[in-house]
Amino acid sequence: MGVSMGTARLWVERWELQQQHYATAREERFEVIGDVVEHVVAHQDRPLVLDLGCGPGSLASRLTGRIPDAEIVAVDMDPVLLELGRAHHADAARYVDAVIGNSGWTGTLGLDRPLDAVVSTTALHYLSEQTLLRTYRQLERLLRPGGALVNGDHFAPADRRCAELTAHVGRRQAERSRAHDHENWEAWWSAAAGDPELAELFDLREERQAALAHYRNDNDLTLARHVELLGRAGFRRITPVWQFGDSHVLVALRD
Repeated sequence: MGVSMGTARLWVERWELQQQHYATAREERFEVIGDVVEHVVAHQDRPLVLDLGCGPGSLASRLTGRIPDAEIVAVDMDPVLLELGRAHHADAARYVDAVIGNSGWTGTLGLDRPLDAVVSTTALHYLSEQTLLRTYRQLERLLRPGGALVNGDHFAPADRRCAELTAHVGRRQAERSRAHDHENWEAWWSAAAGDPELAELFDLREERQAALAHYRNDNDLTLARHVELLGRAGFRRITPVWQFGDSHVLVALRD
């Protein structure tokens, strides 16, 4: 069910534009995540990085450009996005098909040493709070001492008026950058589903989604709640390092 490089390039390039429709200051957030990983792995030979919810390799490809000697394991459960990543960003990562948080998922990663960093961007909000806590605990055990979990996502403040303000700032930035001129999530998936070269992958995707209908359960957790869950998972040094609107980069360091 592999796809040609030309097809993969087409849909990944459209994916990048589509993501700008939602992710405030997306490229800056990627840069900050790269800054954190660079700092954490500065004295490591062959640093090992896990990319959670990798999609078509957007973050992995940027990290490879920043840290060319890093080994990146990129995991996702979507067969369409994984195959696009394997074809378009083949050298960026070793791609793994796994359901984050499911029983035994870490055993499918093929890790031969502790992780130096775990990264994710706009992916972990799909996990229920209970699954997220379990996943944080698993990742804390997989990281080496001094390693970092770096999560870039949208975290609204608990206070309603503050949440309205951060959401407004994000919307205004999107309007100024004309990000809303790009196709949205639904339009991208609808168009990609019409590509005959992706038909078998979409059939597999539909089977996967039906089997995992219980899995997606957006948690809408606040920044403070994420910090609390990370603390319960064993992390003692937790800090946001960047914010624009309600978009954050949150870092947890393993002792």
